Amino acid sequence: MATVPLEHVPNEGEWRMPSRGVVAMASLITAEASIFTIFVVAYLYYLGRDTGGPTPKEVLEIPYFGTVCLLSSSGFIMLAERAIENGRMAAFRLWWIITILLGAIFLVDTGMEWYELMVHDHLTIHTNLFGTTFYSLVGLHASHVVVGLLMMLVVLVFGLTGHLRAEHASRVKVLALYWHFVDAVWVVVFTVVYVVGR
Repeated sequence: MATVPLEHVPNEGEWRMPSRGVVAMASLITAEASIFTIFVVAYLYYLGRDTGGPTPKEVLEIPYFGTVCLLSSSGFIMLAERAIENGRMAAFRLWWIITILLGAIFLVDTGMEWYELMVHDHLTIHTNLFGTTFYSLVGLHASHVVVGLLMMLVVLVFGLTGHLRAEHASRVKVLALYWHFVDAVWVVVFTVVYVVGR
């Protein structure tokens, strides 16, 4: 008499349900992308409608250094993902720390830009439409970078204290998705503000 196995073992090519973490992060990213779309459209809509300066062309300099740091951080977080998947925790910590440092450098670069704009160019959020939409859009992105860095610092603490192991790789990947989103959004913001807007 033949027996029927109670557990179904999926084939390698068979579709599997995504993890709850990935679904939750994908939902968050979709919602956040909608918010960024509104801010980008507002920036483009009000571009050039000011009656007084300063204008983007007069005061904005392209933040090459900060941009390179932020975008390269995506490559380092991918290295960290691979390292934890393979159980190489020392390598994971190294790549993770580099990712955090690059994100922090980007924030410092943004802060220096804002200081220059406010103190020397007298551009504040109240100066004109450009100031309002510029600080709103770039500030929204910067706040997401801050949130990402704080979450990565928490993961780093767990990694340094030995509470993070290879079996937690899927959770690290979920956080990495958020960081890739932050980087992708910067490509859009950079293009709109510093290329199209100038």
